[in-house]
Amino acid sequence: MKKQNTRQSQSQSLNGMTQSQGQAAANFSFMDYQTENFFDEMFVNETQVRAGYVPFQQRVEQLTREDLIGRQHAAERALMSMGITFNVYSEGEGTERIMPIDIIPRVIESAEWNRLEEGLIQRIKAINMFLDDVYNDQRILNDGVVPRDLIESSKSFLPACLGVRPPKGIWCHITGTDLIRGDDGTMMVLEDNLRCPSGVSYMLENRELIKQTFPEVLTQTGVRPVSDYPTRLLQMLQFIADRPNPTVVVLTPGIYNSAYFEHSYLAQQMGVELVEARDLVVSGGYVKMRTTKGFQIVDVIYRRIDDTFLDPQAFNPDSMIGVPGIFEVYKKGRVALANAPGTGVADDKVIYAYVPRIIQYYLGEEAIIPNVRTYICREEEDCKYVLENIEQLVVKEANEAGGYGMLIGPKATPEEHELFRQKIKENPRNYIAQPTISLSRVPCIVGDHAEGRHVDLRPYILYGDGVNVIPGGLTRVALRKGSLVVNSSQGGGGKDTWVLY
Repeated sequence: MKKQNTRQSQSQSLNGMTQSQGQAAANFSFMDYQTENFFDEMFVNETQVRAGYVPFQQRVEQLTREDLIGRQHAAERALMSMGITFNVYSEGEGTERIMPIDIIPRVIESAEWNRLEEGLIQRIKAINMFLDDVYNDQRILNDGVVPRDLIESSKSFLPACLGVRPPKGIWCHITGTDLIRGDDGTMMVLEDNLRCPSGVSYMLENRELIKQTFPEVLTQTGVRPVSDYPTRLLQMLQFIADRPNPTVVVLTPGIYNSAYFEHSYLAQQMGVELVEARDLVVSGGYVKMRTTKGFQIVDVIYRRIDDTFLDPQAFNPDSMIGVPGIFEVYKKGRVALANAPGTGVADDKVIYAYVPRIIQYYLGEEAIIPNVRTYICREEEDCKYVLENIEQLVVKEANEAGGYGMLIGPKATPEEHELFRQKIKENPRNYIAQPTISLSRVPCIVGDHAEGRHVDLRPYILYGDGVNVIPGGLTRVALRKGSLVVNSSQGGGGKDTWVLY
């Protein structure tokens, strides 16, 4: 890949800005930075920096403005030269873009992270128990904790998975759970991503770029590493196989998929084959991979294909990117799939609203990390409230992602409000609504100074031999001034996330 040929030169350009760029130039300063009454991850107020940021602030304010801005521009160039891009299709044709990076990191101190880690482990365990129950005993449905019709009407519920038990009883092997912080500083879960969560390659490469940009600050601050994620991912995938020395592959829809860079990156980092459907065949009751030496049995498939496209015989007959017959092999326990087919039902934004009840039902515990207050439009009182207060709410479709199918009430027009009212009335099951939360902010480099921009956080959780939360995650940032939409497809960017020891 490109990045291996360019990293040394990138390191020199990122960390070795010439001092001739204006010896007498003014140093960069946060003196004029305004928190504007938002919760700020770096500043307690306009003058007080949070403890975890002190080494970073001290180092940055030793640099000239030109030096810091030069490092920012060098990081942006490095992303493109490494080929770290994604495709956007919403504009009528595929457009290749980088996910912009802002070099001011997001810092999370140890005590807070430990609590988040505990809460994420709790959540993933409960969701895994929920998935196993929904597709088998259905106790939670029989007891009325989650309405049966809610599950059966979910677009992501797969009746073909009824009675299936995946290897080691694990359904959600890789999860990206989106967290936000509100005005009062409370961390909340915004949504769960369990089918094919993306973005981890940006987490890894952002860290590599920041290592080169501020190497001494990382060391002084005591930041937990994330670079072993590919190793941990491979160990998890090997764990769910029934054979020693299993053959693991990454299954991609192909080069035109928006996250193809990530698919190829992770396969390379793990040292396994990246395959498309045409590289696999079901033969003799097993999934086999075509190689130059003939067919080879595949034991574990890390799929980056949505559930319903995985097997045209079992799900969507029009799928051209699936492997015919793979689901039957999976049901017989002869191949492991990560994540397990059927996990998408827990991605449903209406099911999300029930997760605190799910945690209580299976674990007998209160949720450590709360959900955002959520109005379920299929429930009469909630629907009435949403229709009457839509101007103040964020309305979301149950199965959309990437910032699509969403109305941000305070920023929408009266015509858009009325359009969504009609959509909700026509199909209340398909919508939830939440208060408009002013996400916390982190300073970003804008021109020659720093301005606050809203952020969320997507930590990555691996479930194999135990639940393993990677100490960091992808901090997504809404780079447009005033925007609350952090998705890369909607103009968002990324920051490195520093979790301190």
